[in-house]
Amino acid sequence: MDSSCNNLHVVIISSPGMGHLIPALVLANRLAATHDVRVTVLIVTTAVSPPESKLLKLPLHRELVEIIELPPVDISHLVGPTTQVVTQLCLMTREAVPFIRSAVAAMDRRPGALIADLFSTETFPIAAEFNIPKYVYIPTTAWFTALIVYSPVLDQEINSQYVDQPQHLRIPGCKPVRPEDVVDPMLDRTDQQYSEYIRMGKEIPLFDGILVNSWEDLEPITLQAFRENEALGSIVKVPVYPIGPLRRPIEPAGPENSSDLICWLDRQPNESVIFVSFGSGGMLSKEQITELAWGLELSRQRFVWVVRPPTKDRVDDAFFNKSDGYNDCTPDYLPEGFLTRAHDLGFLVPMWAQQVEILNHPSVGGFLSHCGWNSILESITSGVPMIAWPLYSEQRLNAAFLTEELGVAVRPEVLPTKQVVGRGEIQTLGRTVMQDKAGQAMRDKVKQLKISATNGLKHGGASHKSMSEVLSKIVHAKYNVDEN
Repeated sequence: MDSSCNNLHVVIISSPGMGHLIPALVLANRLAATHDVRVTVLIVTTAVSPPESKLLKLPLHRELVEIIELPPVDISHLVGPTTQVVTQLCLMTREAVPFIRSAVAAMDRRPGALIADLFSTETFPIAAEFNIPKYVYIPTTAWFTALIVYSPVLDQEINSQYVDQPQHLRIPGCKPVRPEDVVDPMLDRTDQQYSEYIRMGKEIPLFDGILVNSWEDLEPITLQAFRENEALGSIVKVPVYPIGPLRRPIEPAGPENSSDLICWLDRQPNESVIFVSFGSGGMLSKEQITELAWGLELSRQRFVWVVRPPTKDRVDDAFFNKSDGYNDCTPDYLPEGFLTRAHDLGFLVPMWAQQVEILNHPSVGGFLSHCGWNSILESITSGVPMIAWPLYSEQRLNAAFLTEELGVAVRPEVLPTKQVVGRGEIQTLGRTVMQDKAGQAMRDKVKQLKISATNGLKHGGASHKSMSEVLSKIVHAKYNVDEN
C-alpha cells in the first residue's frame, strides 16, 4: 500500500461495453488494492441495454471501489442503421457529459483527479471546471497510442483512403503498418467515425498524462519514442505512463460446463491444447466455422473451442460435452459427424467460458484469439503463444504487433474479415504453434514476457513505479489546491 495515497480519491469514466468496462474496473481495483486509493467508476449506460455492471462479476476491493451507473442516455435520434460503433460510443459519452458533471459535483469529497477512457476524452473540460488533474487511460498498446495521436498528421499528409496506399504507413516509434491493418475508424475517411477518431487523436495530448496498459519490456522502442522522438514529441508533450499489464484475475469455476471442462483439461498432457475463443463479440460465418472445425480436426491437436453459432441464437447445450452423456446431434454449421470424430480430441463449450482460468491451465499451449487486448494480456501473462485471428476494431493492429514486433504469434496470410481462411491453413497454423520449432521459439519468448510482466507489477517494478509517479503528481496537485 502507498500511505501517501490514503486520502486520495479519483474518478474513472467508462464508456459502454464490456471491453471498455473491464479495463476500467481492473484499473480501479489496482489503484485500490495496491495503492490504497479510493476510486469511483462512472459507467455510461444506455436505455437499450442493461447496465454493464449487472453483467460483470469481478472480485473488487469493495471498501474502496464504488461503481455508479449514470442515467441511461438515448441516442436513437442521432444514429441510423449504418452508424458505426465508434460513432455510437462517442455519441453516448457526449450525451452523458451532463450526468458525469452532476455526479462529480454531488460527491461528498472532491476527487483528486479524473481518468477518462479512450471514448470519454470530451470530458476533459469537467476536470478544468473542478480544478483537478486529468488523465486519459488507453487500455491497449503504446503502438495504438502512437497511431491515434499521429493520425491527425496522417490526415493532412494522405488525401486518399489509407487502405489504397501502395506503401506501409510509417508511425513514429513503430514498425511500418500495412494499410489493411489500420484500426476500423481509418478504413473509411468519409464516415463519421473517422472524424471522431481524428478528434480523439487531437484531444488525447490535452490531458496531463496518458496511461497505457502496457509495460516497458513489452514496448521499449515505442515508449522511448514518446520520450525522445521529435515527431511524436511535437504532438504529445505530456508523459506516457506504462502501468500494465492490468488484466482480470482468475475467477472460480462457473457452474456451466466448467467442472467438466477442467476435469477434461486435467487429463491432457502439458501444453498440448489449443484454446479457441473469439470473445463476446466474435461471430464467424457458417462457412468459416465449418473450415475452422475441419482445420482443427485435421491438425490432430487437442483443443477447447468456445463455439458461437453464425447467428445470434443461443447454442443448444445438448450438442456439447456433458458429464451425463454424449449427443451427436451435430448442428448444421459444423461438419457432419464432427462431434463424434472430435470427441476424444477436443472439448466444445457453448457461448462462453472462463477464459483466464483456461489459459492458466498447464495443459493449454496455444490460443487462437480474435486479438482483443484484454485477451492478449491474459494469454501473455499465462505464457501462452497465439494464433492471431483479428475481426474488428484495433485487432488487426494488435495482430501485426504480436507477429511482427513481439514474435509470439502467427496469423493467416489473408485477413479473416476479407476472406474465409481454409482448413489447410488452419491445420498448418495449429501445428506451427503446437509442434514446430517456430512454435517453441514463440513459447519461450512469451514466457519471458510473462516474467517481465510479473516483475513490472511488483512493488518497485517499472509499472508500479509508473503508477506511483502518476499518483504522486495527483497528490501534489491536490495539496497545492488545498493550500491555496
